[in-house]
This record gives sequence, structure tokens and C-alpha cells, in this order.
Amino acid sequence: MMKLIGTRRSRAFRVLWMLEELGLDYDHDPSPPRADAVKAANPSGKIPTLLVGDTVLTDSTAILTYLADKHGQFTYPAGTLDRARQDALTGAILDEMEGALWAASKHNYVLPEAQRVAEIVPTAHWEFERAAQRLSEALVGPYLMGEKMTVPDFLLVHCLGWAKIARFPDPGDRLKAYSKAARARAAYGRAGDMD
Repeated sequence: MMKLIGTRRSRAFRVLWMLEELGLDYDHDPSPPRADAVKAANPSGKIPTLLVGDTVLTDSTAILTYLADKHGQFTYPAGTLDRARQDALTGAILDEMEGALWAASKHNYVLPEAQRVAEIVPTAHWEFERAAQRLSEALVGPYLMGEKMTVPDFLLVHCLGWAKIARFPDPGDRLKAYSKAARARAAYGRAGDMD
């Protein structure tokens, strides 16, 4: 039995969504970052944390990749050109889109007030817009890799939702339609009903 620790109002949502897509049995502890339950499993206090037996997995992308590889879904096999393309999209989303979202979040409310630099936020918005344009151009089907939903789709849809909540610039009609279709999936709805 697996146990996921982390509130759905965080990157843990990505993992909840994939667990639901895969139809796996798991327990869910909706603890927020740095809660005692989180620190007991992961001394950094960061979420999500996935417990698989006695093994502790951290980082939402690492967890998604593990689950996809283990169950042979939402991924292409390692060593294939499709997997290389998939991994490149994953890296681009994390570096260019999530990086901008996280930088703005840190300087809006995460960091201690004395460490915040408000002037960074407009640059993060600009970086997000550039990333959204590139990812929109990369979209080749209903999903980033075409007809098959893969790990980067979980990341991108989550980032687009985060951007909307954080009042980032509009990502454009193509990405909005893509996100709306992905969010209509039954597993997405089930994951969204947790906590």
C-alpha cells in the first residue's frame, strides 16, 4: 500500500491525479508543508512525499515518473526517441513555466518579507508568457505528445491552474482549451475532491 502525504492545493495534486488515473489503492494524508506528519517522513518538510513500503519518494516529477514507469502508462519506454521528447517537454515545463511560477510565489508570499524582491514578479510573468507561447506551439494533439497523455501533461495542466490562481498572464486560447479538456477527465475531478 502506498501513502501520499500532501495537500491537494500543492504539487501533491499532480500525484493524486496520476494515482486516480492509474486506479491504484493508496492512502492520502492531506498535511500541508512542514506539518509534523510531513517532517516525520521527509525531514525537509516538503510535499508531496510518497511512501512505498519503507521507501520515501520526494519531488512530484520523480514520483510521477516512478508511477508511470512502474505501471507502463502515461510514459514512453526509456531509451526511445519518444521518451527523450517526453523528458525534454518535462524539463521545459519545470525550467521555464514552473520556475517562473515558483519565483513569483516565493517573492509574493513564501520567503520571509525581508528577503522578498517585488521587482522579480513582472519578470516571472514575462518568462511565463514566453514559456506558454513555446508550449502552445509544441502542442501536437489533444496532449503534448499527440494522442497519448504523458507525464508532462500532468505538470503543464497543474502549472496552468496555478497560473490562473496566481493571476499570471493569459496563456492563450490553445493552452486554455487543452487544459479545460484535461481537467474534464474523471480522475482529475476525483483528485480535486480530496482534502
